Amino acid sequence: MGIETKLSRFAKYAWFVVVFNILVILWGVFLRSSKSGDGCGQHWLTCQGEVLPSAPELKTIIEFSHRIMSAVDGVLMLIMVGWAFWLWRQSRDARSLTTLKMAAVSLFFVATEGAVGAGLVLTGNTAETLTAARPFWMAGHLINTFTLLAFLVLTARSASGGAALNLRIGAKHIVALLIGAAAVLIVGITGSIAALSNMIFPSGTLAEGIVKDFSQTSHVLLRLRLLHPITAILTSVFVIFLTGWLVKERPGDRGVSRWANVLSILILAQIAFGSATLLMLAPIIMQIGHLLFADAIWISYVLFAAAFLSSKGRISEEPEA
Repeated sequence: MGIETKLSRFAKYAWFVVVFNILVILWGVFLRSSKSGDGCGQHWLTCQGEVLPSAPELKTIIEFSHRIMSAVDGVLMLIMVGWAFWLWRQSRDARSLTTLKMAAVSLFFVATEGAVGAGLVLTGNTAETLTAARPFWMAGHLINTFTLLAFLVLTARSASGGAALNLRIGAKHIVALLIGAAAVLIVGITGSIAALSNMIFPSGTLAEGIVKDFSQTSHVLLRLRLLHPITAILTSVFVIFLTGWLVKERPGDRGVSRWANVLSILILAQIAFGSATLLMLAPIIMQIGHLLFADAIWISYVLFAAAFLSSKGRISEEPEA
């Protein structure tokens, strides 16, 4: 069996791991939204002090199942890194080495993801508990999750035959891509704060929620909730214009233009879905869908950036004055 066939099989497995991680993330949203984060108490690795909960409530089952999924994810990641190492030993080529490096970094961020989850449980920052540190925990959790997804996608892309990234294309393009990534992360962070405030301070009607947003007596989380729609709209406009500019910088590159189009479509769909989620007072199923769109946007942005950085085409030249 040739190395290309072996890499093709590994690529399918790597994409499966990407999908499984998205499922773990979405179950985590259900865990938070259903206020089941304290289902195992302030215990980790055990659940209510037991290896297997003997008389679990529904929230305990929800929390424990998320831990099981996370444990399975860890095993899948170890298999992926071991498999990538074996492929590199077989071929010793640049593509296999890149795949191995991306897989190893992914494993690192799976470990830190587990550490953040454990920290939330052990410090009691779960369910309806609100501490001064919880928004920061959630921000860190989101950044780690998105970073993990990015490296998982880059692992699968490399194994699938994606061209190597070129980080020497010019500072302005690298900076632009980094600003775009940071903007998407900021939207995610403000979204996690909005979701937390919606859960802890629910509103019976949209009008009631708007009044709380502007009331000087409201908790600071409620007054920060407006940051999410504001940053989401501004970032949406910025990313669409950013990708449009970068497409022009890579004239004729179908990969770059394709991912730019996918990204624009997903952003517009997310704005519509987010508006519907707000009008419906964010039921759990809508929250899950909203995060699924956010994950898809982030993954598409990573693939767009990778396509741009690996493009064989020339950067378009500035017209002479």
